Amino acid sequence: MISKQEKYQIRSERTRRKLAEHGVIRPRLSVFRSTRYIYAQVIDDAQGRTVAAASSAEKEVKTKGKNLETAKAVGTLVAKRALDKGVKEVCFDRGGRIYHGRIKALADAAREAGLKF
Repeated sequence: MISKQEKYQIRSERTRRKLAEHGVIRPRLSVFRSTRYIYAQVIDDAQGRTVAAASSAEKEVKTKGKNLETAKAVGTLVAKRALDKGVKEVCFDRGGRIYHGRIKALADAAREAGLKF
């Protein structure tokens, strides 16, 4: 029987494979949600480097807890940092998670801050 973690890994790999199959040349906004923090990175897969990153563990994100306000703050911060580096369009990689709750809040905040996806 496949474990819950293995199913998560399969979904995560499927997303990246589909991006590669369609020849997407835009950077990828990758989101990782742990039980305590939420992390977001803008990754340029062509060069293999992280362009911008933000997490709820940083001091710049002033909200406490693991709630929607924290996810919104991280989304706004990663979008601001990406725009400062010249990245305007990204592909959203939800990392095998359901597009709901904190993942959706982060994505909406990044869109409102100016990222297009």
